[in-house]
Amino acid sequence: MIDMRIAGGVLIAATTAAVLGCAPAAEHPTIPAAAATPVTAVTTTATATAPVTSKPPSETLTPLIQQALPNVKGKTFTSAIVTFPPGVRATPHRHGQAFVYAYVLEGTVRSQLEGAPKRTYHQGENWVEQPGAHHVATENASDTEPAKLLVVFVSTTGDQLKIDDPHQ
Repeated sequence: MIDMRIAGGVLIAATTAAVLGCAPAAEHPTIPAAAATPVTAVTTTATATAPVTSKPPSETLTPLIQQALPNVKGKTFTSAIVTFPPGVRATPHRHGQAFVYAYVLEGTVRSQLEGAPKRTYHQGENWVEQPGAHHVATENASDTEPAKLLVVFVSTTGDQLKIDDPHQ
């Protein structure tokens, strides 16, 4: 049985796509789970003479569906699962000109957009990010439990979905 909160999140994502002009297609190509990629590097190896340095684990984005919107020329609908290991923080970033919808599947996530207060979202809660928004904080609020998001992007076809801020 599908958890009502997940079903509600999927319904909101589908409604968002419909409002933006996404007509249902007969088939939606899927991207295999093997395409899951970490958003940033996880570990740096060292030689015997150099000290071992490592970065903390990062969030992982696993694409689910990527589909050009048939009646909105130049726009693509993408959905993905973003997994945050315990205590992980994402690098501040932008999603270009994409409209973003995020739904917490598991755990608790703190999120902050530039100019707005930091908010905590629990399983079943969601938020949206307007095109051009600067995501200054995204983090798993727990140091012991993982967190997962369903993230939906409506973006310009071919645009990169996440652009990390340059290191300072």
